[in-house]
Amino acid sequence: MFRGTRVLAAIVLAGVGAAPTFGLGIGDKIPLPDVKMKNVDGREIAISDAAGAKGTLVVFSCNHCPYVKAWDSRLAALGNDAVARGVGVVAINPNDPSVFPEDGFERMKEKAAARHYAFPYVVDAGSSALARAFGATHTPEAFLFNAQGALVYHGAIDDNVDDAAKVTRHFLRDALEAVLSGAQPATAESKAIGCSIKLKS
Repeated sequence: MFRGTRVLAAIVLAGVGAAPTFGLGIGDKIPLPDVKMKNVDGREIAISDAAGAKGTLVVFSCNHCPYVKAWDSRLAALGNDAVARGVGVVAINPNDPSVFPEDGFERMKEKAAARHYAFPYVVDAGSSALARAFGATHTPEAFLFNAQGALVYHGAIDDNVDDAAKVTRHFLRDALEAVLSGAQPATAESKAIGCSIKLKS
Protein backbone atom coordinates (compact mmCIF):
# COMPACT_ATOMS: atom_id res chain seq x y z
CA MET A 1 0.00 0.00 0.00
CA PHE A 2 2.86 2.35 0.77
CA ARG A 3 5.23 1.52 -2.06
CA GLY A 4 8.59 3.23 -2.25
CA THR A 5 8.91 3.88 1.47
CA ARG A 6 11.97 1.71 1.94
CA VAL A 7 13.68 3.31 -1.06
CA LEU A 8 12.96 6.78 0.30
CA ALA A 9 14.16 5.76 3.76
CA ALA A 10 17.38 4.42 2.30
CA ILE A 11 17.98 7.71 0.51
CA VAL A 12 17.40 9.69 3.69
CA LEU A 13 19.62 7.39 5.74
CA ALA A 14 22.32 7.66 3.09
CA GLY A 15 22.51 11.37 3.80
CA VAL A 16 20.15 13.15 1.43
CA GLY A 17 18.19 15.57 3.59
CA ALA A 18 19.94 14.32 6.73
CA ALA A 19 19.55 16.30 9.93
CA PRO A 20 22.12 19.05 10.55
CA THR A 21 24.27 19.10 13.65
CA PHE A 22 22.41 22.08 15.16
CA GLY A 23 19.01 22.19 16.80
CA LEU A 24 17.50 21.59 20.19
CA GLY A 25 19.24 19.34 22.68
CA ILE A 26 17.67 17.25 25.42
CA GLY A 27 16.90 19.56 28.33
CA ASP A 28 16.44 22.66 26.17
CA LYS A 29 13.35 24.82 26.62
CA ILE A 30 10.60 25.40 24.04
CA PRO A 31 11.78 28.07 21.58
CA LEU A 32 9.47 30.90 20.47
CA PRO A 33 6.66 29.73 22.79
CA ASP A 34 4.60 32.90 22.35
CA VAL A 35 4.77 33.32 18.56
CA LYS A 36 1.25 33.25 17.14
CA MET A 37 0.37 30.90 14.27
CA LYS A 38 -2.83 30.41 12.30
CA ASN A 39 -4.78 27.33 13.35
CA VAL A 40 -7.17 25.43 11.08
CA ASP A 41 -10.10 26.93 13.02
CA GLY A 42 -8.96 30.43 11.99
CA ARG A 43 -7.66 31.43 15.43
CA GLU A 44 -4.14 32.67 16.06
CA ILE A 45 -2.48 30.55 18.74
CA ALA A 46 1.00 30.01 20.17
CA ILE A 47 2.61 26.90 21.63
CA SER A 48 2.18 28.49 25.07
CA ASP A 49 -1.59 28.66 24.48
CA ALA A 50 -1.75 24.92 23.81
CA ALA A 51 0.77 23.78 26.43
CA GLY A 52 -0.46 21.14 28.87
CA ALA A 53 -0.03 20.89 32.62
CA LYS A 54 1.79 17.57 32.21
CA GLY A 55 3.85 18.40 29.13
CA THR A 56 3.76 19.62 25.55
CA LEU A 57 4.21 17.76 22.29
CA VAL A 58 5.18 19.68 19.15
CA VAL A 59 5.16 17.76 15.87
CA PHE A 60 6.28 19.20 12.57
CA SER A 61 3.94 17.75 9.98
CA CYS A 62 2.33 18.52 6.63
CA ASN A 63 -0.16 17.11 4.14
CA HIS A 64 1.77 15.87 1.12
CA CYS A 65 4.54 13.74 2.62
CA PRO A 66 4.07 9.95 2.24
CA TYR A 67 5.76 9.37 5.60
CA VAL A 68 3.31 11.72 7.30
CA LYS A 69 0.41 9.99 5.57
CA ALA A 70 1.63 6.58 6.72
CA TRP A 71 2.09 7.67 10.33
CA ASP A 72 -0.82 10.10 10.55
CA SER A 73 -3.50 7.82 11.99
CA ARG A 74 -1.05 6.72 14.69
CA LEU A 75 -0.08 10.32 15.41
CA ALA A 76 -3.71 11.43 15.58
CA ALA A 77 -4.50 8.68 18.09
CA LEU A 78 -1.44 9.48 20.22
CA GLY A 79 -2.09 13.20 20.08
CA ASN A 80 -5.79 12.95 20.94
CA ASP A 81 -5.04 10.61 23.84
CA ALA A 82 -2.27 12.90 25.10
CA VAL A 83 -4.57 15.93 25.08
CA ALA A 84 -7.22 14.02 27.02
CA ARG A 85 -4.60 13.13 29.65
CA GLY A 86 -3.10 16.58 30.16
CA VAL A 87 -0.34 16.90 27.56
CA GLY A 88 -0.71 19.80 25.16
CA VAL A 89 -0.21 18.99 21.48
CA VAL A 90 0.49 21.23 18.50
CA ALA A 91 1.09 20.06 14.92
CA ILE A 92 2.97 22.64 12.86
CA ASN A 93 3.11 22.73 9.06
CA PRO A 94 6.38 24.49 8.15
CA ASN A 95 6.28 23.80 4.40
CA ASP A 96 6.05 26.33 1.61
CA PRO A 97 2.73 25.67 -0.19
CA SER A 98 4.16 27.19 -3.36
CA VAL A 99 6.42 24.12 -3.51
CA PHE A 100 3.69 21.64 -2.55
CA PRO A 101 0.16 23.09 -3.04
CA GLU A 102 -1.21 20.13 -1.06
CA ASP A 103 0.31 21.78 2.02
CA GLY A 104 -1.95 24.83 1.66
CA PHE A 105 -4.27 25.99 4.43
CA GLU A 106 -7.52 24.67 2.95
CA ARG A 107 -6.06 21.19 2.65
CA MET A 108 -4.82 21.45 6.24
CA LYS A 109 -8.38 22.11 7.38
CA GLU A 110 -9.63 19.07 5.46
CA LYS A 111 -6.95 16.85 6.97
CA ALA A 112 -7.56 17.99 10.55
CA ALA A 113 -11.29 17.33 10.15
CA ALA A 114 -10.80 13.95 8.50
CA ARG A 115 -8.41 12.80 11.24
CA HIS A 116 -10.55 14.31 14.03
CA TYR A 117 -7.61 16.17 15.52
CA ALA A 118 -8.35 17.24 19.10
CA PHE A 119 -5.30 19.51 18.94
CA PRO A 120 -4.26 22.54 16.86
CA TYR A 121 -2.80 22.14 13.38
CA VAL A 122 -1.13 25.43 12.56
CA VAL A 123 0.79 27.18 9.80
CA ASP A 124 4.36 27.93 10.82
CA ALA A 125 4.94 31.64 11.38
CA GLY A 126 6.75 33.86 8.90
CA SER A 127 9.48 32.11 6.95
CA SER A 128 9.06 28.79 8.79
CA ALA A 129 10.24 30.49 11.98
CA LEU A 130 9.37 27.66 14.36
CA ALA A 131 11.01 24.96 12.25
CA ARG A 132 14.15 27.06 12.09
CA ALA A 133 14.12 27.73 15.84
CA PHE A 134 13.62 24.04 16.67
CA GLY A 135 16.15 22.88 14.09
CA ALA A 136 13.49 20.62 12.60
CA THR A 137 14.40 19.12 9.23
CA HIS A 138 11.78 16.46 8.49
CA THR A 139 8.07 15.75 8.50
CA PRO A 140 7.06 14.11 10.72
CA GLU A 141 9.44 15.11 13.53
CA ALA A 142 8.38 15.06 17.18
CA PHE A 143 9.59 17.20 20.10
CA LEU A 144 8.19 16.28 23.52
CA PHE A 145 8.66 18.60 26.51
CA ASN A 146 7.94 17.73 30.13
CA ALA A 147 5.82 19.71 32.59
CA GLN A 148 8.76 22.04 33.23
CA GLY A 149 9.08 22.81 29.52
CA ALA A 150 12.34 20.87 29.01
CA LEU A 151 12.87 18.69 25.94
CA VAL A 152 12.82 15.01 26.93
CA TYR A 153 12.25 13.28 23.57
CA HIS A 154 13.05 14.16 19.97
CA GLY A 155 12.67 12.03 16.88
CA ALA A 156 10.37 9.57 15.15
CA ILE A 157 6.89 8.29 15.99
CA ASP A 158 8.00 4.65 16.07
CA ASP A 159 10.32 2.26 14.24
CA ASN A 160 8.07 1.03 11.40
CA VAL A 161 6.47 3.54 9.07
CA ASP A 162 5.23 0.78 6.74
CA ASP A 163 3.21 -1.38 9.12
CA ALA A 164 1.79 -0.36 12.50
CA ALA A 165 1.32 -4.03 13.40
CA LYS A 166 5.07 -4.64 13.10
CA VAL A 167 6.26 -1.79 15.31
CA THR A 168 8.73 -3.02 17.91
CA ARG A 169 9.77 0.33 19.42
CA HIS A 170 7.02 2.82 20.20
CA PHE A 171 9.32 5.81 20.73
CA LEU A 172 6.75 8.58 21.06
CA ARG A 173 4.11 6.54 22.85
CA ASP A 174 6.61 5.36 25.45
CA ALA A 175 7.98 8.88 25.88
CA LEU A 176 4.47 10.23 26.43
CA GLU A 177 3.77 7.56 29.04
CA ALA A 178 7.00 8.48 30.83
CA VAL A 179 6.13 12.19 30.85
CA LEU A 180 2.63 11.46 32.12
CA SER A 181 4.12 9.50 35.01
CA GLY A 182 6.70 12.21 35.77
CA ALA A 183 9.62 10.09 34.58
CA GLN A 184 12.33 10.51 31.95
CA PRO A 185 11.78 8.55 28.71
CA ALA A 186 14.05 5.52 28.37
CA THR A 187 14.82 6.65 24.80
CA ALA A 188 15.46 10.38 24.58
CA GLU A 189 16.30 10.54 20.88
CA SER A 190 15.66 8.58 17.71
CA LYS A 191 16.32 9.38 14.07
CA ALA A 192 13.50 11.35 12.48
CA ILE A 193 12.93 9.87 9.03
CA GLY A 194 10.61 11.56 6.57
CA CYS A 195 10.39 14.22 3.91
CA SER A 196 12.73 17.17 4.13
CA ILE A 197 11.02 20.38 5.20
CA LYS A 198 10.51 22.87 2.37
CA LEU A 199 11.20 26.04 4.34
CA LYS A 200 9.43 29.23 3.34
CA SER A 201 11.86 31.91 2.17
